[in-house]
Amino acid sequence: MTTSPDGATPHPHIGGRAAALRALAAWRMEWPGTPRVIVLTGDSGSGCSRLLTGFLMMCDPEFRKQMPLDSMDPSTVPPELPAPTVPNPAWLTAAQFLWLLADHCELSATTTDEVFTQLAARDQPLTIAVPNVDRAGPVRAAEEPARLVREVLNPLASIGTIRLLADVPRSLVAELLRGLPSGVVQVIDLDEPEWADPEGLVLHAEAALSPRFGAPELQFTRTSVDRRRLAELIGRRAGTSPLVVELAAQSILMVPEGFDPADEDRLPTSVGGCMDLHAERLGVEPGILRVLLAPLALAEGGGLPVELWAPLAGAVAGRDVSRDIAGAMQLVGPFILASGTGQNGDPTLLRLRHPAIGDDIRARLRSVGAAQSRIAMALLAAVPGQDWSKAEPYLRDHIAGHTLDAGLLPQLLTDPGLFVHADPVALRTAVEAVPIAALGAPARTYLRIAPLLTRTEVPVPLRAALLEIAFVEDGLPEYADAIRNLGFDLPWRTLWSLRVSEVKSVRIGNVPLPEGARAPVAVLIVPAETPGARPVAQVDDDGGTVPHGVIVHSLGQPVPDLGEIDPEQVLRPSQAELSTAPLALSRGTDYVRVWDRASGKVVAALISDSRVLSADLSPAGVLVLASARGVTALQIRPASSATAT
Repeated sequence: MTTSPDGATPHPHIGGRAAALRALAAWRMEWPGTPRVIVLTGDSGSGCSRLLTGFLMMCDPEFRKQMPLDSMDPSTVPPELPAPTVPNPAWLTAAQFLWLLADHCELSATTTDEVFTQLAARDQPLTIAVPNVDRAGPVRAAEEPARLVREVLNPLASIGTIRLLADVPRSLVAELLRGLPSGVVQVIDLDEPEWADPEGLVLHAEAALSPRFGAPELQFTRTSVDRRRLAELIGRRAGTSPLVVELAAQSILMVPEGFDPADEDRLPTSVGGCMDLHAERLGVEPGILRVLLAPLALAEGGGLPVELWAPLAGAVAGRDVSRDIAGAMQLVGPFILASGTGQNGDPTLLRLRHPAIGDDIRARLRSVGAAQSRIAMALLAAVPGQDWSKAEPYLRDHIAGHTLDAGLLPQLLTDPGLFVHADPVALRTAVEAVPIAALGAPARTYLRIAPLLTRTEVPVPLRAALLEIAFVEDGLPEYADAIRNLGFDLPWRTLWSLRVSEVKSVRIGNVPLPEGARAPVAVLIVPAETPGARPVAQVDDDGGTVPHGVIVHSLGQPVPDLGEIDPEQVLRPSQAELSTAPLALSRGTDYVRVWDRASGKVVAALISDSRVLSADLSPAGVLVLASARGVTALQIRPASSATAT
C-alpha cells in the first residue's frame, strides 16, 4: 500500500485509501496512459461505496469547497472540472437505468439501440460514475445487477468517448470486461494488497470509538491512547473489511458489558463473526439473532415496514417471536437502520445496515426458498379479504419478489386484482424472471402488455382498462369479467377481438334489416387469403385491380346471425350522423384518443402494444381498432359517466 505524504490530511469521509484515490484522480484528469474505464470491486463490505462517494465529493464543484483539499495529498485530489454524471441504479431495472441516463443526456432516442448510437455520436466525452450496481433492480431474485452489467455497462464501456467508473460486484467484473481491448480497463480490487488500506481501517475504528463523533465514553475508550490501541486490534482482526470494523465498534459501544479489550479472540474477523460474538456477549444464541434479522435479509425494496417484522420473523422461525423482538434492540441494534416517521403516511421501514449482512444470513439459512415460502404465506394472509386494493403497499408491490424467490410465483399469477394493483415495474421484473413455459395464460397476457404499464406512470384505473382489453384479445373473457368486477369506472368495455393480421382498414357502417331496422357492422379490408374473408377486387392508384378480402363483423355482442353480407350492402353513417355524434376520434402510431365534442375532454385514451393500422368510431361510441395484433371493438362510455384517462 502507498501512503500519503507525512502531514497530509486524510480524506474526511474515507480516512485513507490514498493509492486508490490517486488512481481515480489520474482517471478523472485523463492523465496520459490512464485507462478509460475503472472498475471498483471487492468483497461485499470492502468499502467500494464509501470510496466512490468520497471521490465524488471531490468531483462536485460545490461540495469540494467544504473539504480541506489544500492540506490533502495533491495526488489524491481530482482537478476542478464539471461533476461527472452519476446515475444511481439502486432499485432500478437495467432499462430504467439506461433511460435515466438518456434523459440526463437529453437524447432523442426511442429505442435502447438508439441510446447507445446517440451516445457514441456525441462530440464531447462523457464521464459517468455508477454506484450501487449490487443494489440494482426492484426484485432481488431477478438478478438485475447481472443484466445491468451485461446490457448497459458493458456497451457503455465499449464506447470510446465514454469514461466510466463503476462499483461492481466481483462476480460480475468479467462480464463488464468482456470484449474490451487490453489497456482500456483498470480493476481496483480493494481486497488486494495493492489497494488494501490497513491504516485506513484503524483510522475508521478510532473515529467510531471517539466521543467526538458521538461514541459514549467507556473505560477502554477514555483516552486517545486507549482508543488507538483498541482500534489497532479491531483493524487487524477485520482484515480488509471496513464493514467488519464498523460492526465491531457498534457492537462494543452498544454492549460494552463482557467485552475484554485484552482478549483479541473476542473481536470479529467477518460479518458473520460480528453477529455471533455480539449475540454471545448478550447471552443469546446466535441463531436467534439470525432468525430475527432474516425477514430483513429477505426483504425487498428499501426496507420492511416495522409492523411486519414480528409476524415475518415468526413465520421464518415457525413460532411466535414477539417476546424476542420486544427486547431485541440491543441484540439487533448494530445491524439494522430505521427510516420514516411512522406518521402521516410515512411508514417506519427497517433495513439491514449493509447488504453483506443479508448475504451472510441468507447463506446460513437451511433453505432460502422454504423461508421465503413461509414469508409469502404470511404476507398473503395479511391481505384484507384477499382484496389487493386494500393491501399495504409493501404486500402489494413486493409479494411477487418473495414468491419468485420461493419458486411459487406462477401460482400467484392468476389474480387479476394483483395484476392491476401491484407496482408494474416490480411485478414485470419478477414475471420476466420465470421461464415462459412455466407461466399460465393470464401471466403471459400480463407479460405482453407490461411494457405499456411500465413505460409511463400508468394510473391504476388505466392499468385495469388495458388489462381488460388484453384478456379479451387473448381469449380470456373470464379474466376480463374479473377486471370489470374490481369496481373501476372503466372508460370502455371490450366487445370482441379478432386475430386478423395485416388489416388494411376498418370502416363502420350499417346493414339494412327487414322492417327498416339496421345492424351496425365493421367492415375489415384484409389480405385476400385471410380465412373467412370474402374476395373482392379494388382499384389501385394506377387503375389496375388488386385482390383483397372483406370481413363484415357485427359491432354488437353477442354477435347476431347476419348471414352472408355483400359489402356493397353496408351503408356508411351519413354526414349528419357523424357531425352530431357526441364523440370524436384521433390516433397516432400506437395510440387512439376519443374526445367528447362538447367539452373537448379526452374520455378514453388507449395505448397499444403494437402499431395502430386503422380505427373508426361509430355514432353510438363503438371504437373499432386495427393493430398489428388484430381487430378489437370497444364500447366507449359516454362522456357523462366516463373518467378521462
